[in-house]
Amino acid sequence: MMKLYSFFRSGTSHRLRIALNLKGIKTEYIPVDLRTEEHQGKGFKAINPQGLVPALVDEKATLTQSPAIIEWLEEAYPTPALLPVDHHHRAYVRALAAIVGCDMHPLNNRRVLERLRHQLAHDEATINDWCQTWIMDGFDAFEALLVEHQLHGAFCFGDQPGLADAYLVPQVESARRFKVDLQRWPLIMKIEANCMQLESFIQAAPGQQPDAA
Repeated sequence: MMKLYSFFRSGTSHRLRIALNLKGIKTEYIPVDLRTEEHQGKGFKAINPQGLVPALVDEKATLTQSPAIIEWLEEAYPTPALLPVDHHHRAYVRALAAIVGCDMHPLNNRRVLERLRHQLAHDEATINDWCQTWIMDGFDAFEALLVEHQLHGAFCFGDQPGLADAYLVPQVESARRFKVDLQRWPLIMKIEANCMQLESFIQAAPGQQPDAA
């Protein structure tokens, strides 16, 4: 069984948990407590020198960086697929995922916020405004693409959950944490509600993880 090094509230860990669940892959969950800086200790850095979660370890390799791990899952476990067959559609789904993975999440992740708090001495109101700005900017673009392309069904692409949904749902979770009014994105909210009817998403949620207590 593969080992998943994860933190319950990490958006990158959350998206990987969803992908693993959609693929039906069971893992041994190993919590890494970011609150106590466990990820910066020698033990975890021997697994991932970058000191970031998630990391996925199988009998052959240690995999890091959630986009790379999810792409590996798609190649190693192609069924059920997280990406559509058509090359243009695959690029579209990857673009939706990249809005979250490249342009939203990196600006709101813990190490950025900790620097804003401690090195730059910003207060929580300023930090929340920072987070809300980039979440709103990203979701505006995400929703606009959904409207423009009309390739969504119950999920971001058609009626089967896939890569874009695995990225979207953790970012909605993060938006709620930063008190973003989500009602301005009705398609995103509809898709997120549909996702949260599925066990793959329910069981991947932060509150369901063993380190959430």
